[in-house]
Formats: sequence, C-alpha cells, structure tokens
Amino acid sequence: MIGGVLDAPPPFLPCEGGGGGGRARDVVIVSHGTTVATNAVLERRGAKTALITTKGFRDVLELRRIRAPQIYDLFFDKPPIIIDRHLRLELTERVTSTGQVLAPVNEKELKCIRDVLVREDVESVAVCLLHSYAYPQHEQMVGRFLARNMPGIPVSLSFEVLRQRREYERTATTAVNAYVRPVMRRYLNALQEGLNNIGIDAPLLMMQSAGGLTPADDAARRPVYVLESGPAAGALAAGWIATATGTRNVISLDMGGTTAKASIIEDGQMAYSAEHEVGSAVSAGNRLAGGGGELVLAPSIDIAEVGAGGGSIAYLDAAGGLHVGPRSAGAVPGPVCYQRGGTDPTVTDANVVLGYIKSGKLASGDVTIDPEAAHRAIQDKIVAPLQMSVMDAAMGIHCIANAQMLRALREVSTHRGRDPRDFTLVAFGGSGPVHAATLARELGVRRVIIPPMPGVLSAVGLLVSGIEHHDVRSCQLTADALTPKVIEDLASEMRTEMLRQFRDESVDEQEISFHLSTDVRYMGQASIIRVPIEGQSNGNATVEGIRTSFEQEHKRLYGHRADEDDPIEVVAVRLVGRVASPAQTMFGSADHGATSDESRHANFGAPWGIVDTPVVTRSSLAGGRDGPALIDEYDATIVAPPDCRIELDESSNMILDLSHGSC
Repeated sequence: MIGGVLDAPPPFLPCEGGGGGGRARDVVIVSHGTTVATNAVLERRGAKTALITTKGFRDVLELRRIRAPQIYDLFFDKPPIIIDRHLRLELTERVTSTGQVLAPVNEKELKCIRDVLVREDVESVAVCLLHSYAYPQHEQMVGRFLARNMPGIPVSLSFEVLRQRREYERTATTAVNAYVRPVMRRYLNALQEGLNNIGIDAPLLMMQSAGGLTPADDAARRPVYVLESGPAAGALAAGWIATATGTRNVISLDMGGTTAKASIIEDGQMAYSAEHEVGSAVSAGNRLAGGGGELVLAPSIDIAEVGAGGGSIAYLDAAGGLHVGPRSAGAVPGPVCYQRGGTDPTVTDANVVLGYIKSGKLASGDVTIDPEAAHRAIQDKIVAPLQMSVMDAAMGIHCIANAQMLRALREVSTHRGRDPRDFTLVAFGGSGPVHAATLARELGVRRVIIPPMPGVLSAVGLLVSGIEHHDVRSCQLTADALTPKVIEDLASEMRTEMLRQFRDESVDEQEISFHLSTDVRYMGQASIIRVPIEGQSNGNATVEGIRTSFEQEHKRLYGHRADEDDPIEVVAVRLVGRVASPAQTMFGSADHGATSDESRHANFGAPWGIVDTPVVTRSSLAGGRDGPALIDEYDATIVAPPDCRIELDESSNMILDLSHGSC
C-alpha cells in the first residue's frame, strides 16, 4: 500500500483501475503500510539474532508466561523461540530496582561475547539487562562497545525499544525488534530505491501498529512498532468512514486474501491495546488467553486477526473433517479459479461456485475467473472423499470461513463486553463485502456500510493519518504517591523528548496535540486497563477521575468492581503526540460493473437457497432497492442477501439494512 499526498488540490481521486492521479514531482509525502515484519515472524525467516542479558536471565524467553490459547489442550506446545539458546548470552552485571550497582559491566566478558557473535555470524543483537527501563547506563555501555567492535551489526537496546517494567515482555519485545530489524531495513532500502527510480523525492513515512505515521528511519530502527501497520491502516480507514457517515459505533471487517482483521470504534474513539501477539491462531491483544505467538508489549490499535481470507485453502483432515485456513494460496498461485497454477480449493473458489463472484474477466481483465476450474477443485479435493454435492461443499467452505471471521469480530466486541447489536459493520478488503451481510446477521448487527473502492480502502487510512509518536514511563503510583503532579512530571519528561523528535522532523510545534493516558489496576492484580486522562495539557488530571473511569471499564470487562476502599495502582503513564494529516480524501463514483439487466444464480443458503439474482451497479442504487442483488466492481463484489434493503448515501457508501429481514 502506498498513498501519495499531493500538494493541495486536487484531492486524491482514484482513476480507473484504482490508481491515483498526479505526477511524481508533485508528491510531497509517501505513506506506506506493510506486513513484511509480521510475515518474517510468522514464517521464521528473520535475522540470525543473539540476546545479551543479565546473568541468570538467559531463559526468560523460554519460560514465558503461564498462558495457552486453548487452556484445555493437554498437548499444546509453546511456539519455538526465535533466538536459539546458544545465542542467548549472559553478562555478569547487576543493577537493583533502586539503581544501586551490585556488579559493574566487565569489558573482558564483553570481548568474549563479541567473539561468540562474530564466530556465529550473528546478523542482529538484542540487549536486555535487568532494570534497564529505569537505569539504562549498563545497556548504553554495551551498546557503545558493540558499535565500536561490530560496526554494521544492528543493536536493539531494550530501553530504546520499550522503556517499561515487566522483564519477560520487555525481553520478548526487544528480541522481536532485533529479529526483524535487518529484514525491515532491506525492505525499506529497496522501497526507497524504487521511489527514487520513478522520480519521487519525498519523505517516506510508515504506518505504525498504533496508528499514525513515523519516518522510515525510525521504523527501520524500531520495526516492532510497525508490525501491524497494514491492518492498522485499514482500521483507521474504517474510522474515517465512520466519521464521514456520522456513525459513532463501528466494527470494521477487513478481509483480504490471507487474513481477516477486525477492530472496533466506540463513541468515535479507536480502541487500543498495550500488547498483542504475532503468529497465534487469533492474533489479538487478548486479556484472557494467549501464549500461541510472539508477545509484543508495544501499543497497537486493538485488532483481532484470523487466518481466513479469500485465498485460504479448504482441506480435509485425517478424520474427514473440513477445515479452512490458515494456509493460503497467496497471490501466486492463488485460487484455482484464477488459472495461475493453484490446485487446492479456496474460499474464493467456493464463492465462485456459489454464484457470488462472476466468471470471466475481472479487474479490467487482470484476472480471469474460471468457474469450471473451481468446480473441479472442490469436486476432487472435498466432494469425492465426502460424497456430497459440490454446492453443499462450497457452502460448507463459505460457512467455515465465516465462523473463523466471527472469532475475530467477537474478539473485539463481545469479548470486550460490547454488544455487537449496538454497532454498524464497515466491511472492506477484496473479500469482505462478499461475507459482510451474513456475518452481520450472525452477530445481530442491523446495518452494514460498504464504502466505494472497498478493495483498496486501507490506502485511505494511510492518506488520512498524520505523524504520530508514542512514549511510556513505568511507575508504581498508589495511595499518597498517586498525585496529579507526579503524573504531570512524567508526562513533561516524555513531552520534552517528543518535542525534540518532532523538531528533528521539521514539524511545527503548534500543530502537535498531546494525549495522555495511564495503565491502571487494582492492587495485587496482573491485568491492567488503559484509562485516558482528560485535560492533560494543563495538568488538571485528578486521581478521582482516573479511578472512576477505571472502575467503569473494569465492570464492563469483568462484570464487577471492587469496594470503594480498595486501592488502585497506576503502573505506567503513556503519551501520544499527533500531527493531523493535511490530506483530503474523496472517491470517484464511476462504476466498473455489469449493467442492471444482467443476473446470475446465487446460493444464499437457508431459507432461500439458489436465487436468480440481479446484477446491478452502485450508482443504480441511489433510489434504494430490496435485496437480493450482486454488485460487481473493479476491486470487489458486494453480496446483498434477500433479507436486506440497499441504499446509497451522498458519498456513494452502500448501506445494507438488515433490520426488516429474517435476522
């Protein structure tokens, strides 16, 4: 995804084929989102990495936390460690939690460690010493030594990556950062070279997992903060649609070729998570489970992700059970119906058989859909062993993919104490509009928004985002120590450093807005809740306000609140600095679909079965109509079932109203 922000009018207007107008020399900013770092973790193809840690703590990564994604699975195996044990090296040094030096750094020992790193051809180094989040002097000494003696090898110091208490989480986050750092650097260098070759000489900004853009150099140094940059862009685009349509409560569904992502916007505010996992069956900031992937204690938009996309492969297990994903056919060879060498049936193949996706040329001829190939693949791989009809098998694949996506949608709604019936579903991605209405019905959602150009909507998230920086300070504030002044002092320290960073990026200080929040828990608890602080710019935050907000959210999440005299504890203070984007965004209204006198047979399942369904254009919906209908567009197909009313608003957003149907 690349979004070019043009210098003032004309605004971004996709032309036919989804491209953007404008000349290379007119581009003043390039914003970009990618999953290259996430994929490096998933596929275990990151750099050969070493960890230097305090003596006695080399196995922190091995011990992890007592967490498992399936708590009743007696055969669960923890995922393999991304740093082999012989590359987890101990350093005899020790600083107490109060800053007292019990054992200084031994330079002779450092030279021995350097020899091991050179002998093992290590490509990246993570350094995480005990209590360095508060007292980083020893880590700084190690960093300077490695810079002198191993130039060219990237070194990730934990106090620079994550200045926060919690030893395992800090070590794991720093290790992931080091593991993907060379991969991200190579990727960004290649991207910058490509931009230069086409004459674009503009700053390259990267989307962060928590939203907002950061310079490419910062993303290359701390790639752990851009692991979820692709999904984050989609969530921000959904937020932009919510604002544009005046919708306060939104659940977003971004279904692409490999995964489906869900996020939530409540009362106009994006939900955030202090931690998330990469590589588990459901990647999310889950307060109840986890342990199936690599833990990253870095702020991110609260996104749940499952391995269910249009390219997800359907297969039978040894007992004949039908499964969908997480294996994917990817872009190459892709679904069987694409005729690019794929042999395994996918969700897209099932949707073709069900009649949702038209045969013939799509995307201005870039893709040709062969329904017979999809039919044969399902027949050979699914129908023959199970002795069922091809149509039933295709519906089974479609429904299992829906069940997978419902896990993600419920993860960000019901699992967070929210009722989906109070929300509108915004669906996008190449495959999202095909499944949106059925998923909404399952959730009890009555209204679905399909924006124009849904297949490339994530690029809008890049265009409407400004530069953003995040910082955090660990603390333990309770009772008399928890005062507005202490919180403001921590915020002031972070604000000073952040302003320096913005100035280095030539940002006008008047354009920056700061947002303060705290991580709060009851004394003795492990789980924390993030509580925003109102009026932080003039230090008017009150302890009572923090407690009230915390208790309200605690009751919503856990169903109860403690007694009034139970003390709360603030364990971290967070600051976000934002600069609004200068970009304006609008969509063209051109239709690239079939004329309204066409139709095709589509299987909508019980109670309707196969229905002769009209194929219409988006523009023809201006006066509204009842379902069923199929809308074929350049980048996606929208499926409107028989039990819905279809409307079009003034911005060409398609509204599916399910409130009067059978759901």
